[in-house]
Amino acid sequence: MAQMGRPRTFDRDVAITQALHLFWEHGYDATSLSQLKANIGGGITAPSFYAAFGSKQALFNEVIGRYLTTHGRVTDSLFDTTLTPREAIELTLRRSAKMQCEPDHPKGCLVSLGLMSACSEESKAISEPLAKARNLNRAGLVACIDRAIAAGELPTSVIPQTLAAAFDSFLLGLSTLARDGVPHATLDAAVTQMMGLWDSLCIVADDQ
Repeated sequence: MAQMGRPRTFDRDVAITQALHLFWEHGYDATSLSQLKANIGGGITAPSFYAAFGSKQALFNEVIGRYLTTHGRVTDSLFDTTLTPREAIELTLRRSAKMQCEPDHPKGCLVSLGLMSACSEESKAISEPLAKARNLNRAGLVACIDRAIAAGELPTSVIPQTLAAAFDSFLLGLSTLARDGVPHATLDAAVTQMMGLWDSLCIVADDQ
């Protein structure tokens, strides 16, 4: 009996994880189809790749979905209203710093690094999920600061968007530091220094 097509010799779930690590390490543009085929296992051919994932862009979209529901959840505390605003922001920064230095995946944050050097029209077209994730985190920071002002924990002179931009810049900057090999202990200590900004504003609120 004739064989009805070549069976898949790779685990699709594992393949998504392997593709995630490639995109995370190299970015979208620099990750070639040849790299993807060589690293997702099973000696997959180009036709089999397209049959399994549709396109490089479609695979990247799946990768982003995987990242945001796993590693990317370090920012979930921004939206946890059972935490105080300060606790929510500090926990997000510490969790992010820890995740970005873990040894079992590339350093840094895919949301920050995945398309920061995007130059092709294709990569620009698929940057929306990453930009959306960054915007959501920024909105979470603003919401925490709004809560703190409403509760009297921060002075009313604080402009939420401005303070959020300071914390967001720090959060995004962790990616470059982690990628450059700055150790987790240093990043965690830097979070303590960054939270001193919040505490200095609390002193102002107490004096009012």
